[in-house]
Amino acid sequence: MALTKQVLVLVGGVGGAKLALGLARQLPPEQLTILVNTGDDFWHYGLRICPDVDTLLYTLSGRVDPVNGWGLAGDSTIMLEALREYGEDTWFRLGDQDLATHVLRTHLLREGHTLTQVIGRLAGAMGVRPAVLPMSDAPVATMVDTLEAGELDFQTYFVRHRWQPTVRGIRYAGAAAATLPAAVAAAIDRAELILIAPSNPWLSIAPILAVPGLRAALLGRAVPRVAITPIVQGRAIKGPAAKMMQELGYSVTPATVAGYYGDVINGFVSDVQDAACRLQGLRTIAFDTIMKTDMDKMRLAQQVLDWIEGWA
Repeated sequence: MALTKQVLVLVGGVGGAKLALGLARQLPPEQLTILVNTGDDFWHYGLRICPDVDTLLYTLSGRVDPVNGWGLAGDSTIMLEALREYGEDTWFRLGDQDLATHVLRTHLLREGHTLTQVIGRLAGAMGVRPAVLPMSDAPVATMVDTLEAGELDFQTYFVRHRWQPTVRGIRYAGAAAATLPAAVAAAIDRAELILIAPSNPWLSIAPILAVPGLRAALLGRAVPRVAITPIVQGRAIKGPAAKMMQELGYSVTPATVAGYYGDVINGFVSDVQDAACRLQGLRTIAFDTIMKTDMDKMRLAQQVLDWIEGWA
């Protein structure tokens, strides 16, 4: 069934990029807008690194490392090897071609361009046609409070410590001072369908919702607002979501994810392995949500679109 609606999808991480690719393969580019988490962004060796943005752009442009799901396929690490010779702890992987993305982004930001403008330029150069927008042009940093190491910035927790410390809490530093970009407000206003990708709710989607005015703008749209579960049979498909949920005192179920989003959503997609999941007050359906191949990504995207198109 051909969908004629304007679609907005909130994404972060590898799972978000996978669904975005499926949607991009099923929709004309002018009908798809992708809103990306930037709470993972940080400064490293004087460069502004935007991991979720880059994972999305590399995925949509067909350049992503197919093994890791992030970084560039076939990239080398000569620069990192040179830094190690200087005695540096090169805990964060920066590929040589990937480094060009960070250098250009940092240069453009320091020239006064907004992050929205910079992403637009990078996306255009990579041949990415759907609109890709950051949640805010202002910096917002996801900070993870841990039992063993205190509060850590996201990349230190996620990469340096391999997300092993016990999570006690999360905050989104700078969110209160961030503003909703005009392009994001316009995208929400014209959206006829809003999706939340199967991304980590606390690390990838909550930073987006923390931007002042964004949650209210979503709630103001009387359209389908559907989340797709990142939890299948008590496990996360990728990353620390299940571990974090347990540490924060939540049951590791799709119902917990839906409850966390609350009235932001009016529909929910669980996995077929959790088909018994029924959520009061929400339209629900179960699909195979595990996306191993590009065909899986396209299939899930089309199933979700077709299901919502059939809403009365």
